[in-house]
Amino acid sequence: MNDSTASTASTDPGPPIAGDEAAALLAFLERQRATFAWKTGGLDAAGLRATAGPSSMTLGGLLKHLARFEDDMSTEWLQGRAQLPPWNAVDWENDSDWDWRTAGGESPEQLYGRWRDAVARSRALFAEALAEGGPARRGTVASDPTIELPNLRYIFLNMIEEYARHNGHADLLRESVDGLVGQDPPG
Repeated sequence: MNDSTASTASTDPGPPIAGDEAAALLAFLERQRATFAWKTGGLDAAGLRATAGPSSMTLGGLLKHLARFEDDMSTEWLQGRAQLPPWNAVDWENDSDWDWRTAGGESPEQLYGRWRDAVARSRALFAEALAEGGPARRGTVASDPTIELPNLRYIFLNMIEEYARHNGHADLLRESVDGLVGQDPPG
């Protein structure tokens, strides 16, 4: 274990039971992010490289994959812009598992930092988009306005789904590393 963490969690990850649509979507996404930060936090390189059973999936791979996911959702899907570095330098058609495969070669600080930075970029871009048009706001592709992008509501729901799926993986992987179990991060 070490002091590096993936923490971006708020002290209260619970969604409001009577919030408006935007507040509910954001709160559910933040809850998933907080759970992921808790499940991956505080591990050294060995912990981030541990696997469970026959799977090659690791917590480090999850950190790198979800960093890419955050960047892709907020940059490509929301803004209609090209993929950010380092993702734009990868030949995804020939190496679709690059993010997963290369995570083992990065330090915990690099993996945690990449994910935290991607989450911070996403939060800022989503806040701007909500201010511009709420959950119904759709992005446009400047180079080709005929391309239809999903609305912010769809992107949020897609992100919640992706985090929820991978939080299940993180549950199993983290328990196999050091026995950490639980449903919600401590508040």
